[in-house]
Amino acid sequence: MKELWNSLIDVIPVEWLPRMGYAFVVLVVGVLLVRFSLSVLRRVVSARIGPQHAEVVAKIAGYVLFALVAVAVLHQVGVNLSALIGAAGILTVAIGFASQTSASNIISGLFLLGERPFVVGDTLNVSGTIGEVVSINLLSVTLRTFDNLAVRVPNETLLKSNITNITHYPIRRYDVLIGVDYSEDLTHVEKVLQQVAGTNPLCMDEPKPTFICLGFGESAVNIQFSVWAAQPNFLQLRNTIHGQIKTAFDDEGINIPFPRRGLVHIGAPLEIKVV
Repeated sequence: MKELWNSLIDVIPVEWLPRMGYAFVVLVVGVLLVRFSLSVLRRVVSARIGPQHAEVVAKIAGYVLFALVAVAVLHQVGVNLSALIGAAGILTVAIGFASQTSASNIISGLFLLGERPFVVGDTLNVSGTIGEVVSINLLSVTLRTFDNLAVRVPNETLLKSNITNITHYPIRRYDVLIGVDYSEDLTHVEKVLQQVAGTNPLCMDEPKPTFICLGFGESAVNIQFSVWAAQPNFLQLRNTIHGQIKTAFDDEGINIPFPRRGLVHIGAPLEIKVV
């Protein structure tokens, strides 16, 4: 160990030793200050815009702060920063051309961070892909679909696409589409549907259920019956109300028609003459 120390002293000029000591102090103090600043930044941003967005902000701030610490250390050592900045500028241009997609995703992520169209835990529909947001990162967002698949969506795609945030509001409406026979009394049908909604504990009283006659179909009068439910109860309401409507219609004798197809029977074989 002593021989290694003596060899380092022989290699490193004596006048550099104070600079190395100052640089080491700047490095240690700088790293501690950066870590403390990032911890405070995470807590403040997390309280305002959520923990996942706070992590993205902390990553960006961490890159900037650690870069400043590195510049301060190099300055203490005596490195010519003007030449280094010139080389870094050329390198930045080269990296910028090579990573345009990544830069676009980072910038798009900053726009999404400011707009906040969704948070972790929301359910999104992005161009037909439906899933729950499990992480928001600097370059992309990860969705977990209902069949437990992880889908990575780049931030640029999210910024350019029409995003449907299914769970943004606390209540949701479900539209039940029904066809009833032309001989049925629509007033009676509406009364039965309202009774079904009133007996279902998952249906909300406000907003009230809505009965809409959509028009006349080929074999039925088409009806839309819209009911509202709290967001956590939506799927359960959707799974139960159809069975309740079917049971109520059977009890009241309301017929739900369906298209019928018949076979055309030819009694005798066709005779074909070739002239």
